[in-house]
Amino acid sequence: MKLNISNLKNKEFWQRKGYQLPNFDIEKMKENTLKNPMWLHFGAGNIFRAFPAALQQDLLDKGLSDRGIIVCESYDEEIIEKAYTPYDNLSILITLKADGSIDKKIIASIASAMNVRDSLNKLIDIFTHPSLQIASFTITEKGYSLVDSSGSYPKEIAEDLEGNFQTPKTLMGTIAFLCYKRYLAGKLPITLLSLDNCSHNGSKLHDAVKTFADSWVENKKVDAGFLEYIQNQQFVSFPWTMIDKITPRPSEQVKAMLEADGLEDVEIIKTKKNTYVASFVNAEQTQYLVVEDVFPNSRPPLEEAGVIFTDREIVDKVEKMKVCTCLNPLHTALAIYGCLLGYTSIADEMKDKHLKKFIEKLGYEEGLPVVVDPGIIKPEEFLKEVIEERLPNPFVPDTPQRIACDTSQKIPVRFGETLKAYISTGKRDISTLTYIPLFFAGWLRYLMGIDDEGKPFAPSPDPMLEVLQGYIKDISLGDKGPFTDSLKPILSDEKIFGVDLYKYKLAPKVENMFTELVAGKGAVRKTLEKYVSD
Repeated sequence: MKLNISNLKNKEFWQRKGYQLPNFDIEKMKENTLKNPMWLHFGAGNIFRAFPAALQQDLLDKGLSDRGIIVCESYDEEIIEKAYTPYDNLSILITLKADGSIDKKIIASIASAMNVRDSLNKLIDIFTHPSLQIASFTITEKGYSLVDSSGSYPKEIAEDLEGNFQTPKTLMGTIAFLCYKRYLAGKLPITLLSLDNCSHNGSKLHDAVKTFADSWVENKKVDAGFLEYIQNQQFVSFPWTMIDKITPRPSEQVKAMLEADGLEDVEIIKTKKNTYVASFVNAEQTQYLVVEDVFPNSRPPLEEAGVIFTDREIVDKVEKMKVCTCLNPLHTALAIYGCLLGYTSIADEMKDKHLKKFIEKLGYEEGLPVVVDPGIIKPEEFLKEVIEERLPNPFVPDTPQRIACDTSQKIPVRFGETLKAYISTGKRDISTLTYIPLFFAGWLRYLMGIDDEGKPFAPSPDPMLEVLQGYIKDISLGDKGPFTDSLKPILSDEKIFGVDLYKYKLAPKVENMFTELVAGKGAVRKTLEKYVSD
């Protein structure tokens, strides 16, 4: 059986195999959507298919909406070609539960799918329609950046900033151009909604669009009223959001299961741009979407699908709770020590009593005392869910090697903010902490590129890797120390840790722990056991 609209009519086959079918008229949904578009989304990857598309499906199934989503891809055109068109824009959502059970659901909320490059006129038609309420985005944090590593505008960005309104070359240039078209159509209101997993995502999107508006006004390509339109949230809003749902690449295990059900064309495809797609997506059950409720042209009733609408301050607090205390620091700690101990699965690490104890102490004993409590989600319950359900889920095939990427860039937020909170509140002298410095020492040990068995491994990509390894290049497994001269340039760097660890007397503890970790083969395990044992 192939996944397409025609074959959905064979309800008996799908229901017998345990698939939840759409509870609405797909063709009527498409007709309604194209006649009066409501929601346009940029970024057709797996997180969109597993989360926003599923949310709108929920509303359609409940009869709370009669329209779907139009999706547009700007980065990897093969996604539409390989994962949408052959399946009539349908997909199978496989929800992987921690208890080993699964849910199988046909997602049919996509009314139309296209690539930005060859769809500008269609996008103009959609964007100038009064019914359009939302243009949303899952394009990764990099998608909002306009400058390269040197701080300069790349050629295509520079050209779009000049105001070439015939054929904008970049996504952010295209979005600004479409906003201008909507402005000319009568200052029609709209919400530009970032659903990317980065702090203050709405501001990042706003700043990108405003940069184009500023340039075009300055170059007299548009009138000043366009900039006023972009800046007035009664016309154009850029809500902050917090999104949380682990959606790994399509799983071979899931593919085999679908084939056993009798499905055809479930191959996992790797595009030329290294995107992994299939007719299905697999994702964890747990999900959170917290959204600043500022929608000048109204919005679908997504609260009925589990979305939490609140104000900007609360969104920020939820983000900080997750990123600074209850999820991301634990993930990073598992990644670093997992690499040192030879693990290739986060879920497998959670079976290791020492590693599990480590993140429990990291979260409960040193995170929660200074957690930012958003009020709408209890930090203790969120943390418990992370430790007991989410991280141990064997059906979410995430690796410590992937999570360990860019650790130097993650530490200031995931650990530095906690240190600064202790300092500012006076709740605890940070030199008395144990598990945060144990992570720091483990990260320094990781930078040596030698695992606990004494075997070399390649640390994950990090923009500071070469510089950091340069400081410790003369340290070998079995050396006795002291290592102050080698470690001080790192441990005193406020850009990495948020504070100078020497100023607050935490650095000596990190140095001592590092000395223990480099004592020889098996020292990582021995040191970990020493500090986490009650």
